[in-house]
Amino acid sequence: MNSKKKRGVQPEGRAAPTINPESPSPATDSPNAPVAVAASASADPAILQQELAAQKNDYLRLAADFDNFKKRTRRDSEQQAAAEKEAFIGDLLPVLDNLERALTSEQSTDSEQLRQGVTMTLQQLGQLLQRHGIEAVEDLGRPFDPHRHEAVSVRHDSSQPDQIILEVIQRGYCRGDKVFRPSKVIVNDLSHSPGVRHAG
Repeated sequence: MNSKKKRGVQPEGRAAPTINPESPSPATDSPNAPVAVAASASADPAILQQELAAQKNDYLRLAADFDNFKKRTRRDSEQQAAAEKEAFIGDLLPVLDNLERALTSEQSTDSEQLRQGVTMTLQQLGQLLQRHGIEAVEDLGRPFDPHRHEAVSVRHDSSQPDQIILEVIQRGYCRGDKVFRPSKVIVNDLSHSPGVRHAG
């Protein structure tokens, strides 16, 4: 009986398997092999020491940079504050010069001239404060605000609304929205009998 199959010959329609020389061997093709190599490398004490030393150096360098930044910021802030003080004093000196000239003037000065001189000096001082962001506050007739005013006394005035500032004893000043110095005021208090009562 003649058979078309011969020993060593694959059946028709089925190609013989080929071996790729570049394919990894079963021993190295195991999925656990790279993990084992990486674990072995990362577990090397020498490598771990190098990585730890590198991270420590990075931390020390970052800490030093931040410390230098804080020192530089503090130094710049101090220099700016000193410059602002010097500018204020420089603007104040001409006012002092005017007062000294008024005191050493040989011309006779009557009360009206003296009043005008004081008024001009006050105006000059007010302009100086405004240039440095400090403005006087007009509180007369305004509602009392404990955050902006200091009540030194109360008074009963039925012709005025309750808690209205009747008198300013000492003018207050603000720098923007911040109270630089609160005003000392007398407040209208209609909840008590007429008269003057000092706040405790």
